[in-house]
Amino acid sequence: MADPTLQQLLREPRMLLAFGFGSGLSPVVPGTMGTLVGLPAIWLLALLPLPIALVVIALAAILGVYLCEYSSRQLGVHDHKGIVWDEFVGVWITFLAVPLTWPAVVAGFVIFRFFDMVKPWPICVADRKVHGGFGIMFDDLLAGLAALGTMQTLIYFSIL
Repeated sequence: MADPTLQQLLREPRMLLAFGFGSGLSPVVPGTMGTLVGLPAIWLLALLPLPIALVVIALAAILGVYLCEYSSRQLGVHDHKGIVWDEFVGVWITFLAVPLTWPAVVAGFVIFRFFDMVKPWPICVADRKVHGGFGIMFDDLLAGLAALGTMQTLIYFSIL
């Protein structure tokens, strides 16, 4: 089952989550589609006090390690392009303590996708050397942290 169908995902809730409710099935840029589907949750996370939002994101990351590992094993492919739960968590990290204006949301989306796709150091090292469900999640967690740092810098200098 290297390329599951939506019907197969609907029968397997763990894979449905790993594939971002089906967004990872997109034939073009599944990571970007997964990021778009995960984006609305930032408004819900923004309603929470920051410590609670951090706990929610940490729990989502822990769940993600399991979901990504399980899905990879089921598919027989490490880090299948359709597994996008890691993009969900990465983009949620990007927007921690960020005022959710439309310019900030667009900037954060683009900045996160940049770090996730280009994978500058040390993200590229993590992507190559860390494997399994944790490895699938870890490079996106780093991309989210890099994007968060960039967003906070832009806010600090009143660019956003």
